[in-house]
Amino acid sequence: MSDTPARLLQLLSLLQTPREWPGSELAEKLGVSDRTVRRDIDRLRELGYPVEATLGVTGGYRLTAGAAMPPLVLDDEEAIAIAVGLRAAAGQAVAGIEEASVRALAKLEQVLPAKLRRRVRVIGAATATFSPAGPTADPEVLATLAATITNHERVRFAYRDAKGAESRRNIEPIGLATNQRRWYLVGFDLDRQAWRSFRVDRVESPQPTGARFTPRELPAADAAAYIAGDRTDWGTGTYRVDVIIHAPSYRVAGRVGDQPGEITAIDTETCRMAGERDDAPEWLAAQLISLGFELEVRDSPELTAELRAAGDRITRALTGK
Repeated sequence: MSDTPARLLQLLSLLQTPREWPGSELAEKLGVSDRTVRRDIDRLRELGYPVEATLGVTGGYRLTAGAAMPPLVLDDEEAIAIAVGLRAAAGQAVAGIEEASVRALAKLEQVLPAKLRRRVRVIGAATATFSPAGPTADPEVLATLAATITNHERVRFAYRDAKGAESRRNIEPIGLATNQRRWYLVGFDLDRQAWRSFRVDRVESPQPTGARFTPRELPAADAAAYIAGDRTDWGTGTYRVDVIIHAPSYRVAGRVGDQPGEITAIDTETCRMAGERDDAPEWLAAQLISLGFELEVRDSPELTAELRAAGDRITRALTGK
């Protein structure tokens, strides 16, 4: 690439991605020599961009937060306004922009000076935004997870499941996606040696480990497809369910410990629970009964057996027989 200004802009765009770039990889991306990359890095530094270099086999270049905002087109106040707006967008499941908001937020917060980052957090804490009832994901957690996905970096966090049980997770994160106004992280659980999805509002204190990994092949087209249940690894779980529930989907979602993508609307008064479960059939049977809605079990021998046993117990309780 012989156009120096265009090459510098492309180099800056690459460095704004929250990861470390080896010089050889930058040279390949830009179609220039390693020496040209080093000269361009020096030009960016002369312009005030805080580009950090690390030595060693895994070393490279990355754009870091400086003592002041780098000379972007945005001034400090504009940067704060955009950061606050991105945080608000990240907290809303608006079709088509939520993932882009998280990626942009991760890029922006990476280079915000500490003083501006504090101002963004103060404004965010003092501002109330209307949103539908239900759990919301912390934008800082989303930004941290987005950065580990981009960096192919393992992440540890505390997690609370649908039953309230807490555990520590060590994950190779692969993607973020939304489903029914909830954020989910998809990744490979190293302790359980299996793919898992995690509701981000139940993730606490995510900590990047610094350990890089080569992404495994996800058993789905992408994280969104995995969350929606369009997977190629069905059959690895405990049991499968297919139940028609005579109630609107919004009256059911989140009340039966449902996995992402399990509850889908058939019409305004009926929904379907379909997917593979790794919990106990007796627990799911009890949860479905507690909904108080009419059910039709289409395909689940395990669930059918538990519902029948529960029905027998209720009959004996009422008749004394």
